[in-house]
Amino acid sequence: MLQIETLRKIAEDNDHVILTQHSAVRLLERQIRYEDVIAAISGGEIIEQYPDDYPHPSCLILGFSVSGKYLHVVCGTDGEYLWIITAYYPSTDKWENDYKTRRKKA
Repeated sequence: MLQIETLRKIAEDNDHVILTQHSAVRLLERQIRYEDVIAAISGGEIIEQYPDDYPHPSCLILGFSVSGKYLHVVCGTDGEYLWIITAYYPSTDKWENDYKTRRKKA
């Protein structure tokens, strides 16, 4: 299981944070800055774990952007590098008001 402290430590070194091509496109589309992603990791919490993801275990973090908006970040790590897979502003269409619990599909 990934630990938020480990992810925070890796995120402190920009040379060890890698934006995937997918995440770079999504961040641009969603007007999310790199600084927002790092802020969410630095002050956030892991709300879902994906230990069997390939090529490295990943997780979903709930944190806040620099401006204080709720932000979800999906990232994975090999323990040395942190890959940002995607990030998005969660909506109550798919998440409960705490943005930690997925809404049940009707």
